[in-house]
Amino acid sequence: MSERVLLGEITGVHGIRGDVIIRSYTADPADIATYGELESAAKKPVPEIRVVRVTDRVVVARLEGVNDRTRAETFKGTQLWIPRERLPPAAANEYYHADLIGLDAVAPDGVAVGTVIAVANFGAGDLLEIRVAGSNQTEYIPFTNAAVPAVDLAARRLVVVRPEVVDVPPELAPGLAEVETDEPPAS
Repeated sequence: MSERVLLGEITGVHGIRGDVIIRSYTADPADIATYGELESAAKKPVPEIRVVRVTDRVVVARLEGVNDRTRAETFKGTQLWIPRERLPPAAANEYYHADLIGLDAVAPDGVAVGTVIAVANFGAGDLLEIRVAGSNQTEYIPFTNAAVPAVDLAARRLVVVRPEVVDVPPELAPGLAEVETDEPPAS
């Protein structure tokens, strides 16, 4: 498991008084300010955060000792990390994203599928991004019980059930086969 966990990132500034915009990765975005002293990726302390307000997309916060836009701009792009031991233990069948990254992904029969390189969420639930074994290609697997029936953090692996690739006949999906190209159709 990772020694540190990324909780968020300062993505910009807001107003002239030195407020910053934070993309928070915590379950409740405002909780970014409740974990104590945060540090940058370079393990340097970041000024204490005081949440001003939470919008539907970001946290607007004030950094201790930062009182103007120019000084706030120097923190843009700063990642906000904490030591792993400050996090509460994950509940049963819950995992920190940081713990999933780097796990080996195997099929139910034990055949290597690849390695988890990221966890994404585009609004419909978590997706594991897996670098396919023996290639530079990646694919997404939904992080659901059906698609990922087993996670073994101690063994650093998880089991994935990949969806079947189905060829759709053109008569069932009009328009899908109609791709314009400069090349003549294959005969």
